[in-house]
Amino acid sequence: MAMRKITEGVHWCGVVDWDRRVFDVLVPLPDGTSYNSYLVQGAEKTALLDGVDDAKIPLLLETLRDVPRIDYIVSHHAEQDHSGALPALMAWHPEARLLASAMGRKLLIELLDLPADRVVAVKDGETLALGGKTLRFLYTPWVHWPETMSTWLEEDGILFSCDFYGAHLATSELYAKEGVRVYRAAKLYYAQIMMPYAKQVAKSIEKVSGLGIRCIAPSHGPLYDKPAIVMDSWREWVSAPPQNLAVVAYVSMHGSTRRMAERLVDALIARGVSVRQFDLATADLGEIAMTLVDTSTILLGTPAMLNGVHPVAANAAFVINALHPKAKYAGLFGSFGWGSKPLENPAALLPDLQVELLPTVLARGLPREAEFAALDRLADTVAAKHAAAGLAG
Repeated sequence: MAMRKITEGVHWCGVVDWDRRVFDVLVPLPDGTSYNSYLVQGAEKTALLDGVDDAKIPLLLETLRDVPRIDYIVSHHAEQDHSGALPALMAWHPEARLLASAMGRKLLIELLDLPADRVVAVKDGETLALGGKTLRFLYTPWVHWPETMSTWLEEDGILFSCDFYGAHLATSELYAKEGVRVYRAAKLYYAQIMMPYAKQVAKSIEKVSGLGIRCIAPSHGPLYDKPAIVMDSWREWVSAPPQNLAVVAYVSMHGSTRRMAERLVDALIARGVSVRQFDLATADLGEIAMTLVDTSTILLGTPAMLNGVHPVAANAAFVINALHPKAKYAGLFGSFGWGSKPLENPAALLPDLQVELLPTVLARGLPREAEFAALDRLADTVAAKHAAAGLAG
């Protein structure tokens, strides 16, 4: 792939991965992704910021074939979609020194078996002069690994933010254009990767907010020459209260739990609560994660199976726990045959969420009028909770 000029002496030299559809054997990539690497050439020294996934090493090396010398390689994040190419780059440019945070240095040496004498730890706020181009390193821990950092190019106002402000989006456009596609890609990325670390992300947002950023250059997705497009959105996703929205996510083996879900959804809508319904057997994990960014109430439906909740529901609960959404309330409903005990402890399903648990509604086999009435009361409770929290309307 050809280099693309950002400004004088600064070029994008990454790889667009149009065809990748899953990340970490878990995260859906409906629009592919990119692995962004950047070349910053000063009057005296040259720095390469981040590598690419190891599957794309030949493409990166071909792009950099006419670069005579790389003095520094900056690693913002040790995960292999950024660091996979580092061993090859260091072998190709034996003069280069690899720069990372203190924790990043440790991880890179251990994960990639890199030579310790060529990996240098930089401090938070430390600067590196390249000759008319000054890099300042900013620690941004837990966005989304403990060692992550960003680089601020002082003269040009460019923040090389790594996964911070990123998006899994394969596009021919160098810069993001305002619109639904870019917004959805950015929100999906935040939901699946950054939402569990919202408190730490909020600190990093404040850390860079006063820099006077003119361009954000993340390690995935397009750049932002209008930074407010992504900065305002991330601030809202991190800090804004959840909305008047309930997620009803269920799995049903013989139709009983499905009927309960449908009744509950109708009852919530009738009471002015916005709802997203997901059949966990076919639902897209990314859509659920993205919806959870704004959700106030999570209602999980499952039948009893194998002396426990259905494995599909258990997997969904595991993911919801891991994502740590801002939801305030959660509840369980479902159907059982010979024993209800597996469904009687909803707190065990969502132990990591700081939510108020709502009354559980269970049916033996098909739901009847008594269970439908209980679901209506559950909808009453949700609507009242949302109104009391100032979420309705």
